[in-house]
Amino acid sequence: MAEWCNGVFALPCGADFAGAFAEGLIARMRGRPAQDMARVTVFANSGQSLMALRDALIWRGPVILPRLRLLADIGGGSATAPLARRLELGRLIHAALKAQPDLAQGQSVPELAASLAGLMAEMQLEGLGPDALDRIDAGDHAQHWGRSLAFLKIAAAYYLSDPPQDRESRQRVAAEELATDWAKGMNLPEGPVVVAGSTGSHGATRDFMRAVARLPMGAVVLPGFDPDMPRNVWEGLDARGEDHPQARYAPFVAEFGMPGDWIADAAPDPARNRLISLALRPAPVTDQWIEEGPRLGPLMPATEHLTLIEAEQPGEEAEAVALIIREAVERNQPVTLIAADRMLTRRVQSALDRWGIIPDDSAGQPLPLTAPGLFLRHVADLFGAEMMIDGLLTLLKHPVMATGLGAEFRREHLRHTRDLELQLRAKGPAFPDGVALRDWAEKGDERRKPWALWLAAMLDRIVPLADDRAPRPMADRLSDLRKLAEDLAAGPEGNADASELWGKAAGGLARNVLDHLASHAEQGHDLRPGEFRDLLYDELQGQAVRQDVASHSLVRFRGPREARTEAVGEAAGLVILSGLNEGGWPQSLPPDPWLSRPMRLSAGLTLPERRVGLAAHDFQQAVGAAEVIITRARRDADAETIPSRWLNRLLNLLSGLPDQGGPEALAQMRERGKRWLGLVALQAEPRHRLAPVSRPAPIPPAPALRQMSVTEVRTLIRDPYAIYARRVLGLRALDPLRPEADAAERGTVLHDIMDRFLRSLPEFPEAPEQMATRLLAITDQALQENVPWPSARLFWRARIAGIANRLMADEAKRLSQGRPTVVEEYAELGIPGVDFRLIAKPDRLDLLQDGRVHVYDYKSGKPPTDAQIRHFDKQLPLEAAMVEQGAFKGLGRADVEGISYIQLGGEGKTERREFGPGYAQETWTGFVDLIGLYLRGERGFTARLAMERSDHASDYDHLSRHGEWDVTQTAQPERFGDV
Repeated sequence: MAEWCNGVFALPCGADFAGAFAEGLIARMRGRPAQDMARVTVFANSGQSLMALRDALIWRGPVILPRLRLLADIGGGSATAPLARRLELGRLIHAALKAQPDLAQGQSVPELAASLAGLMAEMQLEGLGPDALDRIDAGDHAQHWGRSLAFLKIAAAYYLSDPPQDRESRQRVAAEELATDWAKGMNLPEGPVVVAGSTGSHGATRDFMRAVARLPMGAVVLPGFDPDMPRNVWEGLDARGEDHPQARYAPFVAEFGMPGDWIADAAPDPARNRLISLALRPAPVTDQWIEEGPRLGPLMPATEHLTLIEAEQPGEEAEAVALIIREAVERNQPVTLIAADRMLTRRVQSALDRWGIIPDDSAGQPLPLTAPGLFLRHVADLFGAEMMIDGLLTLLKHPVMATGLGAEFRREHLRHTRDLELQLRAKGPAFPDGVALRDWAEKGDERRKPWALWLAAMLDRIVPLADDRAPRPMADRLSDLRKLAEDLAAGPEGNADASELWGKAAGGLARNVLDHLASHAEQGHDLRPGEFRDLLYDELQGQAVRQDVASHSLVRFRGPREARTEAVGEAAGLVILSGLNEGGWPQSLPPDPWLSRPMRLSAGLTLPERRVGLAAHDFQQAVGAAEVIITRARRDADAETIPSRWLNRLLNLLSGLPDQGGPEALAQMRERGKRWLGLVALQAEPRHRLAPVSRPAPIPPAPALRQMSVTEVRTLIRDPYAIYARRVLGLRALDPLRPEADAAERGTVLHDIMDRFLRSLPEFPEAPEQMATRLLAITDQALQENVPWPSARLFWRARIAGIANRLMADEAKRLSQGRPTVVEEYAELGIPGVDFRLIAKPDRLDLLQDGRVHVYDYKSGKPPTDAQIRHFDKQLPLEAAMVEQGAFKGLGRADVEGISYIQLGGEGKTERREFGPGYAQETWTGFVDLIGLYLRGERGFTARLAMERSDHASDYDHLSRHGEWDVTQTAQPERFGDV
C-alpha cells in the first residue's frame, strides 16, 4: 500500500459524509485484494457516526469492512467509573462548603461535582496539569473567584496527580505515546489509519489526528469544511475566534495547508455554501460583505432550495414541521428534522401522532421522563417534604403504582383512588396520613377496606419522611428509596418484580442506574434529600430509552451534532432545521461556577464560546444540504424571541445585496414558508363551523327551585345562571386539589373561633382583658385543630391578637345590651302558596334587653356598604325578616333593632348599617316578588345578569360558554323540559 495517500482531507458542508467517505475509501482500495480492506483502521468521533460509516460501506458492498474504532477508546476507556470520580469530588466540595458555604452560589454538591468533573476532564484533554492554575493571578479577579481558585488548586492537585484514571486522561496519554512512537518510526500501524468525522475540538483528539495525518498511510477526513474562506481569514482564526464554525480547523490549515478533496464534487449546493460562508465570517463582517458580496453572483439560484418559516409561536412552528414531514412521507422522500430544542421535537412528534407517523428519534426518551424514571423521582420527592393531597394522588395515579397484582387489581386501584380523591377534596385533611385513611376505610365500602388499610400503612411510613432533612449516608438513602418504590409499585401483597417498575427496557435501565449508584455509594458523602434528588436525576438523565415501536423508515429526528456526519446527504433527504432562535440554537451557555472567562484564558483552557462554535459548525454543515427548510417562532411562552445569530446574519446579508437579487431571494424563501403556515391555519379550521351560542337564560319546568339560602340571594341577583347550575342541575365545582390558606379558609376558621367563643360565654360578666385572653386561648386551640399550615397559623394568630383588645371592648358593650341567643343555628321560612323555603344559618342574633333583636354577621374581609346592601347583598335584611316572622325557634316573633358587621380583620371594628322601619319587610317583599318570577317560569336564569365587576368570574362561566357571547348581548330565554 505504498501509494496510499496521507495528510488532511475534507468533505464540504452539506455532503453526505458517511456515503462520501465510504466512496472515497472504496476508491482508494480499488484494485487491491479484498482482504486489504480489513487492514484499514477507521476512527470515528461517536458511536452513531461509526454506525453510519458501517452502514454506508455495507450499502456500497459487497466489501470486507475495515476495523471501526472510537476515538474515545484510544486509551482503553476509564479505569475508574466516572460516577466514583464525581463522588470523590463531591466529598471534597462538601468539606470545602463547611468552611466556605458561599462557595456553592446556590448549587447543590452533586451539581458542583458534575461541573467540576467536566472541568477536570477538559484540563486532561487539553494536556493541562495542576500547575496551569498557577498561571492565574487571583488578585485580578473578584473575591469569590479567588476563593474558587484556591479550592480548584487543591482539587486539581488531588484529582490530576494520580496515574491516569479517567477516559480523558488515558486518551491523552495514549495519543501522546502513539504520536511520539510514530514520529520516531516505531510501532507504526500495519495498514492505513483514517480519522473520519472529527473536528478536533479537544486537544487530545486534535493531537492524535495530527499524528495520524503524518503517517505514511494515514489520513484525516474533516466534515463540513469551508474551502471558500480566504487565506487571511484562516490566519485570523485564533483562540478568541472560538465561536466561528471553522475555528477548530485553523490549526490543521496552518500545519498542513488547505485539505485535499476526499472525493470531488461532494457539495450538494456549492453556491449556497459560498453564501453561508460569507454570512458567517468572523467579525467584523460588514467590510467583507461589501467587498465579496458581489462576487457571489445571482443569489436566487443559491436560495432556490432554501425555505424560511417564521411562525408566530412554537406550537404553530411544530405543526408546520409536522405537515412538511407528512407531505415528504406521501412523496416517499426521506426527511430529517434537526433541532437542539427537545421540547420542540416532542411537539412535532405529538403533532405527527394524528397520522400515525413515528419518527426514528436518535435521542430516544430520557429515562427521567419514562414511567419508571418519573416514578423514582416522585418517590425521591417524598423525603424531606410534607405529603399533601396532590402529591399523594400523583403517586396513586402513576402508571407504575400498584401494578404488581395484574391489570384487574390495577383497575380496582384506580376506582378506589377516584373515591379517595373526592373524599380528600371535600373533607381533607390537607396533609393525608394513616389515621385519616383508616377512618375513611371504616366508614366506607367493605370492598375498598383492604386497599385503604394498605395505603394507610404506606402513609405511616411516608409521613415521617417529612422530617428526614439531615444528611444521611448515600447507601441508606438508596436503600430507602428502592424499598419504598418497590412496595408502592407492588401494591398490597403484590410482587415488585411483576410490577411496571422494573419491567420493559425503561425499567431495566432504571434498575441498572440504582445498582450502579449502590455499587459506588460508599464513596459519596452524606447527602440531604435535595442533594440526593439532584444526584439521582443526573444519573437518570444520562440514560435514554429508544422507542420499542416500529418507526417510519423515512422520518428521522437528529440532534445538531449528528449533522456533522450522518444527518445530511442523500439518506437524509429533505432537511428541516428548527428552533433557530437565540437560546435555542445556539443554546445559552451554562454558567461556570469555577472559572471566569479571563481565568480560563490565563490557564490555557478553551473559552465558553467554543460550544457556540461547535453549534455553528453543526448549523453550517446542515444548512448546506440539498433541500433545507429553516424554521423559528417569533414568540415563546414568555416574550418575543431573537433569531439565531447565524440566521440573522444570513437575512442581513441577503437584504444588503440588492444588485444580486438578495431581497427578492429572501422574499421567495419567506413566501415558500408562508405556504406551510397557511396549511397550518387551514388545518386548524374546523370542518364544520358552528355558530356561537347566545347568552343563555334557561327556564326549567316550574317550580325550578325548592329552597335557597340567604347568602345565595346575592348570586341570584348578580348571576342567576349560577343558581340554575347549582340548584337545578346539581352541579358544583370540585374542591381544590391542594387546599390552601386562602381568604375563604381564613373566614371559615375565624367564624369557628367566634362560634366557640360565644358558646363558652360565662353567666357572669367578664372584663375585656379576660375576654381577650380567653379569645386568644380559643384561637390557639382552633388554629391547631383546623389549620395544618404552620405559617398560616402564626400569621392568622398574630392578626387576631392585633385586634383582640378592640374586638373585646366592643364585645363587652354588646353583652351589656343583650345576649347572643342564636349562634350558627339553622332556620327556614316558607313562602305562602309555594313549595319553597328560604333557609339561613346566621352568625349571631342578639336578644336585647328591650326584647328586640340585633342581627350580626362576622366578616373576615371588607363588609358590604349600604348601597351594596340595597342593590344585591340582601343577607342581613332577609335574616332580619325571618326574625320578624318567627323563623327562629329560640326567639319567636321579634322586632329587629338593627343590623351590623363585626370585622374579624382590618381594625376589628363593628360597623352598623342602615335599617329603618319596614326595611326588613320591604326586602322580604322584594325577594318574594323576585323568586316568584323564577318559580313561575316567567324569567330565565340569565348568565352574568348584573355582575358587580366585569372581571369577576363564576364557577359556571365555562358551562354558559361565556366568551362566545358578552354582556352587551340580550339573553334569549329558552324553555325546556315538561312545561
